[in-house]
Amino acid sequence: MLNGFRDIDYSMSRYEKGKEVLEGIQNRTVEEIFKDLEDVAPDLSRFVLEFPYSEIYTRPEVDLKTRELCTVAALTVLGTIPQLKDHISAALNVGNTPTEIVEIIMQMSAYCGFPKAINAMVGAKEVFEEKDLLPLTGD
Repeated sequence: MLNGFRDIDYSMSRYEKGKEVLEGIQNRTVEEIFKDLEDVAPDLSRFVLEFPYSEIYTRPEVDLKTRELCTVAALTVLGTIPQLKDHISAALNVGNTPTEIVEIIMQMSAYCGFPKAINAMVGAKEVFEEKDLLPLTGD
């Protein structure tokens, strides 16, 4: 089992390895995930699959739960809400709790400011609503 997810065949191409990881943590196909790019920049989706998901997410030193919490923190600070919502969903899919995600976003308010933290929390609430996880009860 790789990083709490599944075994990865390291003989696969970078594209296939990245595709397996991304589809596994998002529970959606890459076609669904990158549909907005296909008519404009299809190579960008390939780049995303071949680098972060193939080369970074498959490294055994850090599990996927931790990687996704770090990604939630980074995207909160950057203020990239569409990608943040995808990674909040992925964080839940790999075993993080809503309370852990909320705490990470709250901690980031000290680094990115309240407006970005509030926007991130609203994004998290939308994901939690979609997954019927509200109201939060402390896990």
